[in-house]
Amino acid sequence: MPAGVSWPRYLRMLGASILAMFAGAEVVHQYYRPDLTIPDIPPKPGELRTELLGLKARQEHASEKQ
Repeated sequence: MPAGVSWPRYLRMLGASILAMFAGAEVVHQYYRPDLTIPDIPPKPGELRTELLGLKARQEHASEKQ
């Protein structure tokens, strides 16, 4: 194995790194909350909205509390 690491230890580290990547991707997905709806008519070039919906909702919620 690479760097003199045993197979069981290598597989544990591989599994832990894959789980960490999936967890990180899920955290980013929940924070930015992408709009996954599919419109009936696709937007024309230049009309695609790329807002951060999760961030916008948090900002509106914060401004309501003040």
